[in-house]
Amino acid sequence: MKREQALKHIKGASKPYDFCIIGGGATGLGAAVDAASRGHSVVLLEQADFAKGTSSRSTKLVHGGVRYLQQGNVSLVLEALRERGRLAKNAPHLVHDLSFVIPNYSWWEGPFYGIGMKVYDRMAGKLGLGPSRWLSKEETVERIPTVETDSLTGGVMYHDGQFDDSRLAVNLAQTAAGLGAKIVNYARVTGLHKEEGFVSGVEVTDLESNEVFTVQARCVINATGIFVDDLRVKDDEAAKPMVTVSQGIHVVLPKEFLPGNAAIMIPKTADGRVLFAVPWHNCVVVGTTDTPLPNKSMEPRALQEEVDFVMEHAAQYLTKDPTPDDVLSVFAGLRPLVSSGDDSDTAAISRDHTIVVSNSGLLTVTGGKWTTYRKMAEDVIDQAEMVAGVDQKRCETESLQIHGWSRTPIPEENLKPYGSDAQSIRALGDDALVHPELSLTRAEVRWHAREEMARTVEDVLARRSRCLLLNAKASIEAAPEVARLLAEELNRGEDWMASAIEDFTSLAQGYVFGHPASIADE
Repeated sequence: MKREQALKHIKGASKPYDFCIIGGGATGLGAAVDAASRGHSVVLLEQADFAKGTSSRSTKLVHGGVRYLQQGNVSLVLEALRERGRLAKNAPHLVHDLSFVIPNYSWWEGPFYGIGMKVYDRMAGKLGLGPSRWLSKEETVERIPTVETDSLTGGVMYHDGQFDDSRLAVNLAQTAAGLGAKIVNYARVTGLHKEEGFVSGVEVTDLESNEVFTVQARCVINATGIFVDDLRVKDDEAAKPMVTVSQGIHVVLPKEFLPGNAAIMIPKTADGRVLFAVPWHNCVVVGTTDTPLPNKSMEPRALQEEVDFVMEHAAQYLTKDPTPDDVLSVFAGLRPLVSSGDDSDTAAISRDHTIVVSNSGLLTVTGGKWTTYRKMAEDVIDQAEMVAGVDQKRCETESLQIHGWSRTPIPEENLKPYGSDAQSIRALGDDALVHPELSLTRAEVRWHAREEMARTVEDVLARRSRCLLLNAKASIEAAPEVARLLAEELNRGEDWMASAIEDFTSLAQGYVFGHPASIADE
């Protein structure tokens, strides 16, 4: 996956692409894979890096959605459970089964949640990951040794999926590129071109060279997540907003707070929210919140009330109360939810995806979640084929193996997320760590630059690896070494290195718990 080659092809194109996809998150990348696998010509443009926004800031779960089952949204749960099973088969190097335990503190919770999870099992059918079952108090403590035992009566265990979100995004980009799609990051769409009232292409600025160029396409797909309304207004000034933004935050703690292999799921906290404590990359991710926000940002920050909520509830359900000194990182993400008029309770707004085609032919897709990205993409390209007037072809992605697909055991923990690419990284022969507290090696950084289109220190430490989310302070300390390696690979000079380190440090301070930059103004 080479940025320079993709740009050269795009700029030299002699005829319109079938589809121009704007947005390199889960939705846009999924659409690129689907369209390219059907044999269509595709270009994807991302203004920052792949999964820079919402798609790298999830709770790291591939799940049907127990909360949606409680809300009665059976169709969404059924679809998500089917897609969970497909994704586990198509990307086994990134998706795996994870046991979840719902601790019970009242006599009625065992039967109530136990029956609910049996329904969940039945809905998954042959694509289920494992049967749920009731646990005694002793079995509950055995699986989650640090769970609060005061008033504990037992638990309910069920199975769901876990994954690495931004690694999946990178692999989807590689999959699409391997199928012939032209994928470019740091390429901002600044305008729409129209012919006789219909959208026929886009104006693009290459943010590395500041060169402006045009991409012609039979159909332009707006998959820009929380920013879809910005592009819709460029198309039609009278377009009414269709997205409501909801923020979710996560606090990352050391593994000692949840030393087992099972996650904790609290289906209903005192204020009605769902809370997870999930083991991930030898740490524990605790979250999330669901806070409506009036503004959108590429780098959202947690509100003080959100941090307080997560820390207080972590203390409520864990025997050891986490302190600010224990927190390795805090990160926030914004969900694009399809507005239904009353935006005061974003937890009640549908997580279903929505597709809209404007009078000029601009196709917008928003909503949805990572688990159902493949089905979203299928629906989008089905519509886009009609808008573009191209041959309608059968979707090929239900069983399409995603780049990196492998079932071969990989002994090195740091290389497991790379799947089949692990051997090539190993062959680079440089397993020295960039920082003693991080598992990232110099060979991985070189691979990120050569094969995964990493262009900045942030690309490497936040999304190609997950260092920033797992240990923000250590990531800041590792920035000079990562910048040096990238400068070698990308042929950059000393000035670029200094700027790259400064830019990353400024951004990463927003992930350091207790740093003023990590908390948003109310």
